[in-house]
Amino acid sequence: MSGLEGYNALITGGGRGIGAAAGLALARAGAKVSLAARNEAQVVQMAAEIRSEGLEAFAFRCDVTDERQVRDLVLSARDAMGRVDILVNNAGTAASNPLSRVTLAEWRHIMDVNATGTFLCTKAVYDRMAERRWGRVVNIASVAGLEGGRYITAYTAAKHAVVGFTKALAEESRGKGVTVNAVCPGYVDTPLTDETIARIMHHTGKDRQGALDLLLAESGQSRLMRAHEVADAILALCREEAHGRNGEIVVLDGKEVP
Repeated sequence: MSGLEGYNALITGGGRGIGAAAGLALARAGAKVSLAARNEAQVVQMAAEIRSEGLEAFAFRCDVTDERQVRDLVLSARDAMGRVDILVNNAGTAASNPLSRVTLAEWRHIMDVNATGTFLCTKAVYDRMAERRWGRVVNIASVAGLEGGRYITAYTAAKHAVVGFTKALAEESRGKGVTVNAVCPGYVDTPLTDETIARIMHHTGKDRQGALDLLLAESGQSRLMRAHEVADAILALCREEAHGRNGEIVVLDGKEVP
């Protein structure tokens, strides 16, 4: 027994990086998992990898900024699994630009994917969780949701919104059997961070190692976090015994402990 037998999880941004690692971790803990992302090929492949271990996984295409698609996703996940007990809001995007170069379209896109997507997906499953008096919502924010950072005004604002949403809904959830928590990682060794490193290389002319060193120095991290480390934190918040953990902001900053 690994703690999640009989429970069903829906994970957005589930085709790669943190979402894929979370899907695998929750499935290995006994949950049925539904993975969703805009890139259908990625979630189909990841679900197949999970099933290759004899575990249950389903794949769905969804743009979390589209309310109709989110509604259809939840209906499909319920058809496949029976209900949604656990929601991991992992879908996200990032960009870096000085404020003068941030366009309104870029601002809206980053806010929509990170913050509005979290709102739409949570709203779509929350009431039924509360009716059953059991549910776990885990929002993937960022250390940028707790502090500032150069050239990431839009991303920082979006992740602050995710943290604020988490804290407010956790208060609303008290006594209803639903916990709402957030995980705030620093830079993680994922394709999204690879894109950030590529942008640094483009703007500075540095090679990949030089760009990575610059990124780590700027963030104060000693290393990149690993996706499985974030997945472990997500799993801990989803277990039955985590019923007393509500409104927590779990920080994984990749800094060495003295």
